Amino acid sequence: MENARCCLCHQETETVLHVLWSCGAAQDVWAGSLGRLQKSGTAQNDFLQLVTGLLMKLSDEEWNLFWITCWLIWHQRNTVIHGGVFQHPSRSAQRAVDYLKEYSIAQDSLHVPIPNHGPVQQTWQPPPETFFKLNFDDACFDEGVASGYGAVIRNEKGDVMAALAVRGGAVRDSEEVEVMACRKALEFAIDAGFTEIVLEGDNALVMKMITQAQPDLSRLGLIYEDIWCLAAGFRSISYNCIRRSANGVAHSLARFARLLDNEIVWLEEDPPPAVDALYLDSSFLN
Repeated sequence: MENARCCLCHQETETVLHVLWSCGAAQDVWAGSLGRLQKSGTAQNDFLQLVTGLLMKLSDEEWNLFWITCWLIWHQRNTVIHGGVFQHPSRSAQRAVDYLKEYSIAQDSLHVPIPNHGPVQQTWQPPPETFFKLNFDDACFDEGVASGYGAVIRNEKGDVMAALAVRGGAVRDSEEVEVMACRKALEFAIDAGFTEIVLEGDNALVMKMITQAQPDLSRLGLIYEDIWCLAAGFRSISYNCIRRSANGVAHSLARFARLLDNEIVWLEEDPPPAVDALYLDSSFLN
């Protein structure tokens, strides 16, 4: 720049405040804008002071309009510097309003509503009276070379009726190890003599497959069929898909299985590997 004078009014130093607010060309644009923007003070020392003052006065819509108008004024100024013509101030003010409307419409069209599937169970909840809740989970070790299954059966008071930790073999993926853990948990509940249960797991895919009970031709189809056959042996059975935070005891037992050669069972006692998880569940219940 040859000098610091404003290239439009040639009267004052070309500061940010002057360019976007106090220059005659800018004031002509602001004059066609919303009343609250027109009537904002003109005694600011710098642009930051102006912005701070407006922030306390303007609504969200007015605030957005202010910045769009600033951008248009700056854009028009650059157009003039490079040989163009400054648009009529009223047109710039209207363009700012139109841009804000287009932005609002675009935001609405891009909005993706979050589906409401009902409340998500975050903590372990006791089963209805006369029922027992069977939670199961799995764990993979050494990149799938080995696996572990955990299962726990509790009554409406949260007392442990039976618990199981089993070390399994190699698995290919999370669905396989979860469905294996489910089958083992149902076998365990039947062997222990329980006939009315609520089955809970934290793998949405597996729980959906179990609940639908439809023919499955995948490599895991035979295991799902075993689960459906086992489920048919209960007097009453229902299913819940829960989050890991509501499945802490079974998860602790599955991780503990890494230390086992085969399996270990606890009957009517709290399994030591899951004491912390049981304490956490009881704290939510109380």
